[in-house]
Amino acid sequence: MKESILNILEESIDVKERCIKSNLDLIAKAVRKMVQCLESGHKILVFGNGGSAADAQHIVAEFVNRFKIERPPLAAIALTTDTSVITSIGNDYDFNEIFSKQIKAIGKKGDIAWGISTSGNSQNVITAIKEAKKSGLFTIGMAGFGGELAQCADMTFCVKSDITARIQETHITIAHIICELVDVAMFE
Repeated sequence: MKESILNILEESIDVKERCIKSNLDLIAKAVRKMVQCLESGHKILVFGNGGSAADAQHIVAEFVNRFKIERPPLAAIALTTDTSVITSIGNDYDFNEIFSKQIKAIGKKGDIAWGISTSGNSQNVITAIKEAKKSGLFTIGMAGFGGELAQCADMTFCVKSDITARIQETHITIAHIICELVDVAMFE
């Protein structure tokens, strides 16, 4: 059992280390884009399915409440939390539109749309990213090997792993790095 635990830990560390080291410039660019977005009075819209929906909510909580330092709340919304909106769109239209209709309703030019899909092929995430681009939002994707999301987002963080848990662990680590550096850039 102990050996298995250590093997899982090593695998997780290796995937995160390789991904983050190969995306240093992209992480820095994402931080600059988010600072520009927030300082100009715009907002960050984050969304995904399943574990990625939970990650979207987690990321938004870090912006709205606080991350490591005491500071004013930052404008971010998780498009995964309003069950009435999500279920009405899914029922009346199509599940693939649950995020894109919200982007149409509240997304404005200058905002950021941040879609998360471990496969990179979640159709509702891709549809929302395409809608966001049409509406003038800057788009960020987080995926595994990339999929269609990597082809349509302005920037995509791809995690080279076939294991969903390792992909999600890496996504949240990158998100935490971004949150911390946004705080530093804006408030320290």
